[in-house]
Amino acid sequence: MKYLVTGAAGFIGSHTSHRLLARGDEVVGLDNLNDYYDPSLKEARLARLAALPGFRFVKLDLADREGIPALFAKERFDRVIHLGAQAGVRYSLQNPLAYVDSNVVGTANILEGCRHHGVQHLVYASTSSVYGANTAMPFSVHQNVDHPLSFYAATKKATELMAHTYSHLYGLPTTGLRFFTVYGPWGRPDMALFLFTKNILEGKPIDVFNHGQHKRDFTFVADIVEGVVRASDRPPTADATWNSDTPDPASSNAPYRLYNIGNNQPVELMRYIEVLEACLGRKAEKNFLPLQVGDVPATWANIEALQQDVGYTPATPVEEGIAQFVNWYKEYYAN
Repeated sequence: MKYLVTGAAGFIGSHTSHRLLARGDEVVGLDNLNDYYDPSLKEARLARLAALPGFRFVKLDLADREGIPALFAKERFDRVIHLGAQAGVRYSLQNPLAYVDSNVVGTANILEGCRHHGVQHLVYASTSSVYGANTAMPFSVHQNVDHPLSFYAATKKATELMAHTYSHLYGLPTTGLRFFTVYGPWGRPDMALFLFTKNILEGKPIDVFNHGQHKRDFTFVADIVEGVVRASDRPPTADATWNSDTPDPASSNAPYRLYNIGNNQPVELMRYIEVLEACLGRKAEKNFLPLQVGDVPATWANIEALQQDVGYTPATPVEEGIAQFVNWYKEYYAN
């Protein structure tokens, strides 16, 4: 298969590209290498991919209304895994228009490319943040998600709705994956595990929000990638049981599906920090702070649908996953 992977220089995108290449697929990786976080980390991820047969990189912005159609016309992709986006809840409070450009306009360009050039299946990244004000746990794709608490979440909900219209109008098979907190080697510097590790090793305090009362469905990146690739291999079909009188948000009478992709085992933030301290052999100085605007106190993924449909089985405990991250961090930064 010939894949387009957007966000290929990113955390999940680079790991996904490695997985596809390892099984013999051809991958065209797209990224704009923006400076939301250190571009040198993105370039290092790309350097590892560039050394592998079957990979080519294209530097291009998702919002480029001429470049994206030209890329699709030239390459004729079989499948697309759309992971490129402007990420981060807190940054969306400071620069909301960046999320419109990347997440909304960018996804529209990808949908148009898929529509006009015979793409067999589009898998795209959504987020657990769409659950917003929902409190019923575990979060289920069958729940209504009309109350996002951040603009980031609102743009991701918009991409789900946009994908459904293309599935309905043009028969484009689309699968949306709501990622829960992903961690592991080559992770993002704006994520908690990276920030905690950096500060602990530098002898600086770590910021612990919600006074440490957070719970997160932390999911190791290798488990996530396995689910992404399995989902890509199973294009959805119309759900014959879908009922417009009692509509299920997770499926449709069009070839459209939504899935949670997480670990289904929420971990208390303080336990997560304890494991990290053990892996580093150092105690953290903790700066306890209130819940941040736009954030939620807990996440927990109901993953039954993805387990049933594609055989997704996350298997990495946080003790193992954090140890792998710490080993990578120390090697990469020579600590």
